[in-house]
Amino acid sequence: MKTLEAQVISSEDLLKHWQGHRALTRRLIEIFPEKDFFEFSIGGMRPFSKLVDELLAIGGPAMKGIVNRDAQPYTEGTEKLIFKAQYLEKWDEATAEINKYWEELSIEDFNETFNLFGQYEFPIIQNILYFIDNEVHHRGQGYVYLRALNIEPPFFWER
Repeated sequence: MKTLEAQVISSEDLLKHWQGHRALTRRLIEIFPEKDFFEFSIGGMRPFSKLVDELLAIGGPAMKGIVNRDAQPYTEGTEKLIFKAQYLEKWDEATAEINKYWEELSIEDFNETFNLFGQYEFPIIQNILYFIDNEVHHRGQGYVYLRALNIEPPFFWER
């Protein structure tokens, strides 16, 4: 019989933590000027819209794949979004999808290995932590862009 190690953070608190990051990223999307959201970059980095495309391709689809144990390949930017408002709508849809699939995870699932997108074979908890880390990383790029545009970003701790 498999036993679980002592838990440091509950499933509910981990989701709350992730959704706090998502709420902050959403605020960054909102304050980006429309044109700059799609065009502004520094040092060859992708515009923030392209970074958000990546985050949208991970969050909801990854959670669906994990819950259904369906290792669909990673696909990004299949929908051609041309307005920031469309990104915000997709962001909200992904947030709801994450919440929906999260409810289907059991505590035992977090330690199971899953081959996410058919290429990242790790315990589910490590994949989820990657989703959060990746979002924080790209949001940091967004902060740099906003500062370069002389726009004050929200405080990073206001999640």
